[in-house]
Amino acid sequence: MAENTTDSLMVVSAHAGDFVWRAGGAIALSAARGERVTVVCLSYGERGESAKAWREGKQLAEIKELRRTEAAAAADVLGADIRFLDAGDYPLPESPELIDRLVTVYRETAPTVVLTHTLVDPYNGDHPAAARMALQARILAQAVGYDALGEPLGAPPVFSFEPHQSEMSEFRPDVLLDITEVFEIKRQAMRCLDAQEHMWIYYEDLAARRGVQLERNAGPNLGLLRNSRAEAFVRHYPHVTAKLS
Repeated sequence: MAENTTDSLMVVSAHAGDFVWRAGGAIALSAARGERVTVVCLSYGERGESAKAWREGKQLAEIKELRRTEAAAAADVLGADIRFLDAGDYPLPESPELIDRLVTVYRETAPTVVLTHTLVDPYNGDHPAAARMALQARILAQAVGYDALGEPLGAPPVFSFEPHQSEMSEFRPDVLLDITEVFEIKRQAMRCLDAQEHMWIYYEDLAARRGVQLERNAGPNLGLLRNSRAEAFVRHYPHVTAKLS
C-alpha cells in the first residue's frame, strides 16, 4: 500500500508492552493505511512488568534487553517504528528533561493523532505519569517560543487507551474502534511479549467484549457486523466536525 504522508500516529507508552495490549489494533490499522506510526516507550517495564524474568533469575541488564527485543518484534509485526527512552520504571520519573525529549519526537513526527494512557490508574502510577507527560509535551510542542528542534506542532487529538482495570481507573469509553480486520495481527504481536504471557488471553477476551459493544452501537451498520473485535478509547479534547454522525 502506498504511504500516506499526511497522517501520523504517535503512541506514548509507559512500558514496553503497554502499546501492544491497549492499542495494537489501532496501530495496525494506521500502518495498513500507509500512515507513519511512531511508538515511544518511556521505559522497558523492567522492574514492574517483568516478574517472569526476575523469577527466572535474570539480571536487570538482561531484562531490559529482553523487553526491548520483545517490544521491537511486536512493533515490527504491527508496522510501527519504535523508540526506547529508557527512563526507568516503578516509578517512572516525571521530569522536564523527559518531557523535552517527548517534545522533540512530537515535532519530528508531527502526529495527527496521539494515543496514551489514562490519567487515573490506582494500580500503576507509571501509567498516569506517562499520560501527564504526553499531554504536557503536546502543549509545549505547540508553543512557538518553546526552545526545541523542529516546527511548532498543530493540535492533534489525544485519546487514552483502555487500562487494565477499567472500572477502577474511571474509564468510560466514548470511542470504539473496529479492529476486526487486523485482530490477527494484534494477536501475533501480543505473542511476541513472552515476558507477560499471562496477558494474552485477557486482551483477546477484552477485544471480543468490546466488539459486542461495537456491534450494539453501530447504528445503521448493525446488521453488517459479526464477531467483531474492538478497542476502546476516551477523547481528551472535543471532536471537531462539520457534520454530526
